[in-house]
Amino acid sequence: MQLSNILKPEAVRVIGSVSSKKRLFQEIADVANSAYALQAPSTVEALLDRESLGPTGVGHGVALPHARISGVEDVIGVFVILEKPLDFGAVDRQPIDIAFSLFAPEDAGVEHLKALALVSRTLREQSFCTKLRANPDAATLYTILTENQSVQAA
Repeated sequence: MQLSNILKPEAVRVIGSVSSKKRLFQEIADVANSAYALQAPSTVEALLDRESLGPTGVGHGVALPHARISGVEDVIGVFVILEKPLDFGAVDRQPIDIAFSLFAPEDAGVEHLKALALVSRTLREQSFCTKLRANPDAATLYTILTENQSVQAA
């Protein structure tokens, strides 16, 4: 599995600033709506429900909010960079500025977990995150995200 299998160019955005986790989820849901035709209100609700089980801020400025959503046929992703970091309640108590959201079918099993592991492994590399943070253009970010996977696979 590669990020290009779960991420469309239209699902990558740079967001100026948001005032709360819920507002970030709304922005992510809006991107998911425009890129994948997911209904924004139910997407926000699914992200909030998952977040209530425990924070998805994994540390080092990265969050991996994810949810299972009815009507989704395959695992899909939304990637956003925040120009102004947000207090997200991450495990290391540091604000986040990178969020990669995954949405999976309600009955997804191993594919959802594989996608989450792939994103987690990719964004654990500090040099890679530094490269992402240095490129505030959505098209460039998409290229960096998908080229990295080709390099790793080689």
